[in-house]
Amino acid sequence: MIAFLGLGYMGAPMARRLVNAGHTVTVWNRTPKDLPGATVAATPAEAVTGADLVVTMLADPDAVESVVRAALPGLRPGTVVVEMSTIGPDAVARIRRSLPPGTGLVDAPVLGSVAPAREGNLVVLAGGSPEDLARCRAVLAVFGTVREVGRTGAGAALKLALMSALVPAQVMLAENLAYAERMGVDRAAFLDVLAGTPLGALVQRLRPAIEEEPSETRYALGLAAKDLRLATAGVGAEQTVAAAARDLLDEAADAGLGSEDLTAVIRWAAGRRSGPRSGKIAERINPATVPATNGWYSHAVRFGDLLFVSGQVALDAGGQIVGRDDIARQSEYIFENLGRILANQGSSFGDVIHIKTFVTDMDRLADYGNVRARYVTGEPPSSTTVEVSRLFHPDVLLEVEVIAAIA
Repeated sequence: MIAFLGLGYMGAPMARRLVNAGHTVTVWNRTPKDLPGATVAATPAEAVTGADLVVTMLADPDAVESVVRAALPGLRPGTVVVEMSTIGPDAVARIRRSLPPGTGLVDAPVLGSVAPAREGNLVVLAGGSPEDLARCRAVLAVFGTVREVGRTGAGAALKLALMSALVPAQVMLAENLAYAERMGVDRAAFLDVLAGTPLGALVQRLRPAIEEEPSETRYALGLAAKDLRLATAGVGAEQTVAAAARDLLDEAADAGLGSEDLTAVIRWAAGRRSGPRSGKIAERINPATVPATNGWYSHAVRFGDLLFVSGQVALDAGGQIVGRDDIARQSEYIFENLGRILANQGSSFGDVIHIKTFVTDMDRLADYGNVRARYVTGEPPSSTTVEVSRLFHPDVLLEVEVIAAIA
């Protein structure tokens, strides 16, 4: 039996492949999710009870270590834990020390995104003892091509080294495209010529984002930033190019792009590096990452070096309320959308100079304030908060608008 812990962007299609291959699978996810053909466990310990292999596919080292600790009561001697997240060799070593005697460990992070995960075309970078690798080799092959790269921790180290090359290359191309356009270079000519160089494969992968076509999240920008933070720690501190890419991705993630695909860095670089615009033309802004308006207003208007963002409310793309009678959830949804609008113009909450909030019940203001404080940090901007008897929708509890400076 296989226990699979973590059903995120990558975990869900990988667990599904195990089920489709005929394995008996028990799954656990922090937010409960069903997976047809698999048993759903309430806790990590319940999921791993009786398992021969335990696969973890989670966001970061803290998440993996926390889940492994929670699973320990259910582990039995002879079980092999297969850690497939990107967490680095130091975290792998800590997990190795936390496992009970007789438990094996293989670190097997993957190269590839959501589509290869669905299709079984990932590259699995596996490190571990020959005995542990032999026990999980057939299962890992369900996910794609397996590269056995050495001792425990070798897979995690190789993954960080590879990401130190692959992610900065995408960030470099995003900034280079913005630079070429500022120089007046024709975009189509630039891309066509670049496609014939060794960077051609990267250009083709990024073309949909460059041409502003909608894209599913294959590799979240926030996870890419996390990977580079791991890669530039310790012995990686001398990687100056990777560190610069890390900082730019951290900016973009802080501005609300963390859950979007890494290709969103193209839009971020274009906005962030565009410089001051003429104050004589008002530009209407309606990012594709925010639910469309009803046509009576724009999400924002840019005028010179100022961005005026319309009042945002917690209605989704279908016009349905998000967080009915829950002002904290509505606040979170509003600030996520504000972040996306700001990021579209190369701005962030650190550039906000004024916030205006309309709330239907001042008694709930503390819940709103707690959410706002997570997004608006440091020295606060000017602010106005007004209690109103009602807003345009009966279930809308608040509306928030901002004005931001564009550097």
